This record gives sequence, structure tokens and C-alpha cells, in this order.
Amino acid sequence: MASANDYMVDVAGLRKQFHVRPERWGAKPRVVHAVSDISFKLRPGVTMGIVGESGCGKSTVARLLMGLVEADGGDVRLAGQRLGYEPAQLKAVRRKVQMVFQDSFASLNPRMTVEASLMFGPVVHGMPRAEARRNAHDLLARVGLEPARFAGRYPHEVSGGQRQRVNIARALALRPEVVIFDEAVSALDKSVEIQVLNLLQDLKAEFGLTYLFISHDLNVVQYISDQVLVMYLGKIVEIGPVQAVYEHPAHPYTRALLASMPSMDPRRRTVAPPIVGDPPSPIDPPSGCRFRTRCPHAAVPCAEAEPMLVRTHTQTHADGSHQAACHMLNAAPGSWQPLVPTPPVHTRTTPGAMA
Repeated sequence: MASANDYMVDVAGLRKQFHVRPERWGAKPRVVHAVSDISFKLRPGVTMGIVGESGCGKSTVARLLMGLVEADGGDVRLAGQRLGYEPAQLKAVRRKVQMVFQDSFASLNPRMTVEASLMFGPVVHGMPRAEARRNAHDLLARVGLEPARFAGRYPHEVSGGQRQRVNIARALALRPEVVIFDEAVSALDKSVEIQVLNLLQDLKAEFGLTYLFISHDLNVVQYISDQVLVMYLGKIVEIGPVQAVYEHPAHPYTRALLASMPSMDPRRRTVAPPIVGDPPSPIDPPSGCRFRTRCPHAAVPCAEAEPMLVRTHTQTHADGSHQAACHMLNAAPGSWQPLVPTPPVHTRTTPGAMA
């Protein structure tokens, strides 16, 4: 049986609510349920992709794990350290956990050179300046930027792809064990994106890193991840090995996400939207299953009780590592009766129809 020390990331019951101003004087205070009871574990050297629609809580989870936002409840252990919010506790955790943000330009101080940005963290944590400078030049070389050319430049003097490489080098400056990427490649051109992804794979193997990779791009997540976690309205709806989730999606929301991916087969067209409507307000989420208001398979039990994560019994991962939160998984074959039947999402054209 695995112990707590076997996991690089161990999250249990993570919760976060944001209080918003009432619409009018004397109205009842409103609460945004951003993250609700998130739990997962990640072994060393594994990359976990986190996917879901905008507003589902992906970035909030990342900021909670970094201690940038204080959680309302739950327990987080990163690289053997329990996450706390005292300055000394945060400093200890951030020696081992770093984050790369989406906006490569806003992430860097425009008044600091590339060299100074890479030196800042290690110097704050007690590294001598001469050693920090050597470390900065070494990291620049490792991410493919020649130190003699780029060390003295300012953020506005390098391209977007080069800035993101600087951010990656800065994240590695303290020799962390866990790196969190929040849409780190979404703003890059595709040719630059694949270079950065390959760089991340090389750095992971070289330094023995563990990645949490947040992205809207399902193809990128499939390429770089070992496991994938699917979120909807602050909850985990499916989690498991990336191959099992992509080839055998068990939750209707996961199937809708994958159906929205463009197909390389010209004979396969999308004739109906894979998912309709907007997500419900996180201020007043639906009872029971939060996806039921948009689910084509919704039935009476979906409104009565919240589904728990259960194993999906996929043939390739019978160990229970592939789990989904859907009442249909517990229903007897042939017994599930959706309230509103819906047409299939895709259709296949006849041979020669595209000629």
C-alpha cells in the first residue's frame, strides 16, 4: 500500500469560496463556489494535465497549490511539505514548487534584465550573487538561449517564445521538484509551442521534475501528460491515465470535450454541438450532479444526489486509476432512462461524399 511519502503532490478535500458584493443593499451575501472538494495524488516524475472549460476552477487550483490564494479547507502536501500560509512555511514550499504563468510579458519585471530576473529568487533564498549569476547563465543555456546574447536584455527585447523560455528558466532557478504550468504555451505560435513542449519534456527528464499542466488545448495535454484530470464547475468529473481517458471517456462532459476536438478525418463531420448552453453560475450551482443541466443523459437520480468518483473498469486500467463521477456508472445495464433523448454528436459521410 502506498504511503503519503510516495506522492509528490497530495491534495485532499481542497475547497475555496469567494465572497462577492450583494446586488443591492440588504440582499443576502453571495458566494462563488470556485473549488469544491478537490482530491488527487501525483507520484514523482509524472505529468498531470488539468482540462475543462473557462471558469471551471483550473487556475484557482494552481494558485491554491502555490499559496497565492488561501484555501478555505483541505490538506495540501507538496514535495513532502505541508502547505501553510505563514511566511516561513510558504518560503519552504516555494523552494520546491514553482509556477509558470500564461502571460510571459506580465510575468517578468520590465525594469529587470533577464539575468537579474533569474538571479532574484536564488538570492532571496540565500544564494551568493556570484553563484546565482553562474546559475542564471547555465539555465539560459539549458533552455536554448545564449547567455552572452540574452542575459543583458530586457523583457521587451525578446520574443514571446523567448520570454516563456526565460520564465521556465526562472522557475527552475531554485531547483524545484514540482512545476505548475498555467496555460504556459497557449499564447505561442504553433511552431514555437512544439519547441517549448519538447523543451519541457527534456527538462523533466534531466531534472526529474513533476508537472501539473493546465491547458485548454486537449491535443497539447494528450501530448505532454501521463495523467489527466477533468474539471467542471469546481469539481473533478473524471481522472485517470491519459490514454484511458482519451480512448474510453466515461463521463458525458469528458466525451463532449473530446468530441469538440477537430477531426483529421474529412469524412467525419460534427453535425450537432457536442455540448449546448452555458455553464451554470458558480454562485448557485445545481443540486446533485453539476453537469446535469447540460447533460444529454440526465435522469432523476442526477438531481437527487451528488455523484462520487468511482472506478470505470476499463480493460487497460483495471487497477481503479481511471475514475469518473457519474451515476450512470452504477446503473444496471439497460436501466438508465434519460429525461430528454438527444441525437448523436457525429456522423460519418458515405465514401466519396467529400470528393
